[in-house]
Parts: sequence; C-alpha cells; structure tokens
Amino acid sequence: MPTMRIHLCGVRGSTPAPGIEFVRYGGHTSCLALSHNDDDSGSGTRRGADARRPTLILDAGAGLQRVSPLLGGEPFDGTILLTHLHWDHVLGLPFFAAADDLDARISLLLPEQEDSRASAESVLAELMSPPYFPIEPSQLRGQWTFATIAPGKLQIEGFDVLAREIPHKGGRTFGYRISDGRSTLAYMPDHCPTTLGPGEDGFGEYHPGALELAGGADVLVHDAVLFPEELAAQADFGHSVADYAVELGKRAGARVVVLFHHHHNRTDDILDGLARRLGSDGGPGYAPEVVVAAEGTVLEP
Repeated sequence: MPTMRIHLCGVRGSTPAPGIEFVRYGGHTSCLALSHNDDDSGSGTRRGADARRPTLILDAGAGLQRVSPLLGGEPFDGTILLTHLHWDHVLGLPFFAAADDLDARISLLLPEQEDSRASAESVLAELMSPPYFPIEPSQLRGQWTFATIAPGKLQIEGFDVLAREIPHKGGRTFGYRISDGRSTLAYMPDHCPTTLGPGEDGFGEYHPGALELAGGADVLVHDAVLFPEELAAQADFGHSVADYAVELGKRAGARVVVLFHHHHNRTDDILDGLARRLGSDGGPGYAPEVVVAAEGTVLEP
C-alpha cells in the first residue's frame, strides 16, 4: 500500500519573512505538498519517481515555489486545495513554475463562499487581476480548472479528504483531514478557537470540528501564531496559541503535532525557544511528539 509523504514547503504566516534571521525555519508562507510514496507493494497506480511526485497541494502561499523542484522538471498534474483566500495562502499561484506549462493540469479547489452563487474563478479574480496584478486566473498557462467545495467528504488525487469549517477571522475557512488509507494528516493552519469562547484553559474551545479533524491523526499541522502572553492583545487577529495546538493534539490522540504558520516576526532563535518550551518526542504513556515546522522538512507518517 502506498504511504503518504508530506513536504513542508512554506511554514510562515501573514507575510513572507526574508533575511538571515529566518533561514533555519524558512520565510515562505503556507504550503504543503503531498504524494503517495510507493512502497513497492504493487497497489499504487504510479511507480518509483512518478509515485513520489506531489499531486495534492494544500494552500498556495509563497512556499508553492518550492514544489516545482520536487517534480523533477515535469509539469504539475494534480490539485491545489485552499483552506481560505487570505493573501498569504494564495500569493504563490502566479509563480508556480511547474504549472506555468501548457502541459500542466491544475484543479484548484476553495471553500464555497457565503455568496454561494460566486464562482471560484470570479472570487480569485477579485484578488488577482488588474490593477492589483497584471493577469487574471483565466490567463494562467496550463490547463486550469476552478471549483468550490462544501464541508464534507471528498476524493482528491487518491486521498480521502474531510473538510470542516473552522473559525478564523475574515472569510470562510476550512480545515482538512486527509488520509491515504494508512496515514492521516490533519491540517488547520488558521484557527481561532477563542471565537467560540475562552475554554477551560483560556486558549479557546476544543470544539467538535477541530477534534473531528484531529482525532487519531498521525500528523496534526496546526496554527501556532501566538504565544500565551500575546493572546489578550492579538486574539482578534484570528489565530491560535501554540499551547492550544499541543493540547488539541493530546485530546484528539494525534501522534505528532507540528506547530505551523509562524508569526512573520519569529526569528530562528525565538522558534528555537518555542521548541525548547513545547517540543517533545513523546515518551512512556501518551503524549504527542511536538515539533516546530521548518521549511524543507519531509514527513512520512
């Protein structure tokens, strides 16, 4: 049976973070690339290098630029699945070299908007068209299709996907649970649980939607923008405290919690401190392994 391979191509939030203080963890915004890592069992439809090329991309931030080298010079053939439409999750779309090819096939899916009559392409055009950008989505090279999705179950590029609405300020936002039948990834890069109340520890509610997505996941990639001392002043920005992500992982029985969507001002040294405070490798009894997301990391749950 093929196993999942997860490439962390962009781990930053809000805006890219260039400079020497952001080298080890990376400065690109949100993007994960998933592939079926063929284990030679014969059950996959692709073999060898073909099986390891990503076919499902989660979010299209600046990290999307890192996906092209993973494709070995081949055009992209797969799906881009967006959690929401904030700039840091879409700004990589026109700069995806492997999709800037007439032989590329790209299906782009995004959450159904509050005005359900709005097409996916028209919504994207509000972000990407003159005078704000020189081209519109329809002018991207390659064979692009655009569609919206509703909460529920989907089959995408050989993965089972569960979409659930997640509280996050400024537009409809989904979290995803993705499985290949053997490994499961939960992906909630933007999540504001305090929208539903402070919860018992003050970090927000551990609500049914988040628990359903994270339940028993091999890997939980979760919003960790805030530190506890920042919550009171910044809760309205729509993000989670890193400690919430760890506790959610514990309650949901996730095996690994990946702290993600780092604040754009978090230097490598500050993130090292976060790793020392919350990082772990599990241990006797149950506790999830907790890691701080770094660009270029490959996970094989």
